[in-house]
Amino acid sequence: MHRASMEAIAAGQSLARDLGQTVSVLAMGEDTSQMAQEASAKDVMEVLTAEHPLLKDYSADGYAKVLTQVIEAESPKYVIMGHTYMVRDFLPKVSAALRKPLLGDNIAYRIEDGSIIFTKQVFAGKLSADVVPNGDPPYLVTFQSAAFQEDAAAEGNGAAVRPVEVNLESGHISTTSEEPFQETTTTVDLASADVIVSVGRGIGKEENLPMIKALAEALGGQIASSRPVVDAGWLPPYHQVGSSGQTVAPTLYLALGISGAIQHVVGMKGSKNVVVINKDSDAPLFEIADFGVVGDILEIIPKLTEA
Repeated sequence: MHRASMEAIAAGQSLARDLGQTVSVLAMGEDTSQMAQEASAKDVMEVLTAEHPLLKDYSADGYAKVLTQVIEAESPKYVIMGHTYMVRDFLPKVSAALRKPLLGDNIAYRIEDGSIIFTKQVFAGKLSADVVPNGDPPYLVTFQSAAFQEDAAAEGNGAAVRPVEVNLESGHISTTSEEPFQETTTTVDLASADVIVSVGRGIGKEENLPMIKALAEALGGQIASSRPVVDAGWLPPYHQVGSSGQTVAPTLYLALGISGAIQHVVGMKGSKNVVVINKDSDAPLFEIADFGVVGDILEIIPKLTEA
């Protein structure tokens, strides 16, 4: 399963413990056997499967239609999902169809006087706001990447798997799937990366990227960047981490020549280990670093790669 799905299970388990409720997992797709097997190994009450041939290719209409039907049939109090691009595409349709609130991109929750309060970041991560759902459940909730750690999803003893009947016809889907654009075939999914080597303008120039890529390859990681690197045209936009890029939570985030603007920090602050290398000892990113090195990147990187 995708990391975001594991994090959603961890969030659901936490919520269930605090509210005295149970957790069920829904797997949707043309063939959900692999997902269902992985989910059933977690500490959940049951795993629901919604299968249909029209779910082979993703469509917002198809996924929304199926999820809406499952929610109407099962009547959950909370529907918890990761705040991924796909979820952001189809979940608003579910919210509109059910006329139920959607509380998106949360970073945490807390219980006060028996009521649940969700917290989300606003103004590019500079402030946090509390959000409380109105009306009757179900409530649709998404959590930002790394709000919960995937390894926090507790193991179970083999949950039962139960198929759910859904009605989906080609007429329900208003879009037609096509071959992906050539550029998107090389897109990297930074959200799933365990090791990320991220670069900023501090690497000096585009010609220094090959040595960075060599280091990433040696570490078995992916290349990411701050916005100035993308704006300069050194790397494609899908490498960008931050409020206007991807949100990541790797085991290791190695930041090279990145000063640490708040817009970048909000996209990587969930990383388990942050290592910063920068010749500017006053770079703000050092404040959240687990390990920091003040020095010339161009001298340090070749030695790291060789090691």
